[in-house]
Amino acid sequence: MSIQKVVVMHGLYMSGFVMRPLCTRLENDGFTILNLSYNTLAPDISDIFTRIDHFIDHQPTALVCHSMGGLVARKYLEYASQQSKYVEKVVTLGTPHKGSAIAKHMHDKGFEMLLKNSVEFLLTENHDWPFPAKLYSIAGDLPLGLMPLIKKGSQSDGTVLLEETKLNGMAEHKVFHVSHTTLIYSRAVMEYICELLSE
Repeated sequence: MSIQKVVVMHGLYMSGFVMRPLCTRLENDGFTILNLSYNTLAPDISDIFTRIDHFIDHQPTALVCHSMGGLVARKYLEYASQQSKYVEKVVTLGTPHKGSAIAKHMHDKGFEMLLKNSVEFLLTENHDWPFPAKLYSIAGDLPLGLMPLIKKGSQSDGTVLLEETKLNGMAEHKVFHVSHTTLIYSRAVMEYICELLSE
């Protein structure tokens, strides 16, 4: 059975509002969408997981997540609820799967109050994708942001290093010439996501 439902999750300091153009594009392709807003500085994991479970309701589902949202998605799959078994694909946009160098820099420099509880996700170091759901990791390589100042000569989308978006076991890694925030608004990225979910 093909994917019917898509959970969309935003990244740090954002809300579901920024994901609306992507949600509209997915709805136009016939998917039922849960645009899940959550407090990124103090995520209520129990509430987030319950909302996802109720939405999936035994239907083939994909998770499409920007940045920190991809780390929340990973935590949901680790939670291993009955409904999580219906997640067939996870598409991440600029997610620092291996941990965020910028978050670590902020934490080490004493700016942890700007991150609060998000560090539980952003400072985790993962190297593998062990879940049955296929991971499609999308990255940007247009370095508009702080990253070039923190890691000179690095490849990044300005916020997340290209290397941070790669995991052993992922189904595919694709790079677009866009910045971190532009990943969620790029027409080319949207088209690619729709193709992945329709396969």
